[in-house]
Amino acid sequence: MIRVVVDSIRVSLLTQSRVVVLRETEGNRYLPIWIGQFEADAIAMAIQGQEPQRPMTHDLLKAAIGELDGVVRHIYINDIRDNTFFARIVIDQAGRTVELDARPSDAIALAERVQAPIFVADHVLDQAGVLFDEEEQADESAPPTASRSEETKPESASEPEPELNEDSLSIFRNFINTLDLGDRDRPSDKS
Repeated sequence: MIRVVVDSIRVSLLTQSRVVVLRETEGNRYLPIWIGQFEADAIAMAIQGQEPQRPMTHDLLKAAIGELDGVVRHIYINDIRDNTFFARIVIDQAGRTVELDARPSDAIALAERVQAPIFVADHVLDQAGVLFDEEEQADESAPPTASRSEETKPESASEPEPELNEDSLSIFRNFINTLDLGDRDRPSDKS
């Protein structure tokens, strides 16, 4: 298992689809996963520490796990089959381990709410990970479009999105250029 963190949430300029980008903590690979708009907003809200007026689905799941004396130990993106990612929510509850099948986007949204670590199976990162090449690493002057350090805001936020430029999108341009953008060939979590 490889530890990752949410690096950013990005929006495709062509299709307006959302991508959550996970970054390995001990390396330079990234794992982009296509997700839905609502899931992207849920992850962004959790990263920013925003509390909705009424509980969203992920807040309800967090509350239910807590009320049942459970603790989310970690999230594990454990497989990719037919360009679909699979995840497990690992919970300790009353001395036993419970694993729940989940879409990665839902698991990540929950992990951000409970501050649980996120892991990815080696073979998933080997198959779907994107390597950050040395030329792009050297160009630290180009900030990412929207990243954890910039506290990604959902579309409904009042502040304008950061300006996009060619340098800031280079790693993702390289990844997107390798894709056949037909819906059936795009890795996702089937949001």
